[in-house]
Amino acid sequence: MSSQQELEASLRLLVALVLGIVIGTEREYFRHAAGMRTITAVCVGSCLFTVAGSLVPHTDPTRVAAQVVTGIGFLGAGAIIRSGRSIHGLTTAAAIWVSAAIGMAVGFGDYILAVVAALLVVVALVVLQYVEDLLARFRDRFNPSPPP
Repeated sequence: MSSQQELEASLRLLVALVLGIVIGTEREYFRHAAGMRTITAVCVGSCLFTVAGSLVPHTDPTRVAAQVVTGIGFLGAGAIIRSGRSIHGLTTAAAIWVSAAIGMAVGFGDYILAVVAALLVVVALVVLQYVEDLLARFRDRFNPSPPP
């Protein structure tokens, strides 16, 4: 690998690190199981697999990306907990999944796409949490559950 390729690969890993920290900070702030370290590791790891897969001669980087998606699916499944009729961890699993996608976008060199996606994810996670809370209060106020 040439020094130019090493520099570009290092830059991609650094961008993935920063974007992982940005998304992970939101998860950490709201005390979710997969926080800053997990989300950052997923983002950087998926970027590394993508970069490494694109540097190996005679290798189709999209095949490497497909394997990353499969592996992340198992990791995300581990974040989902079913308790009776309720399910917890779906948003955390989705954050893990989208962080891997963002890391892969960086690994492929699509910096703008990755940054825009990361910002949209953080905005959606933060804003929609408040919207869900408002809807729950509205629902509970005007449509109370019947007493047991």
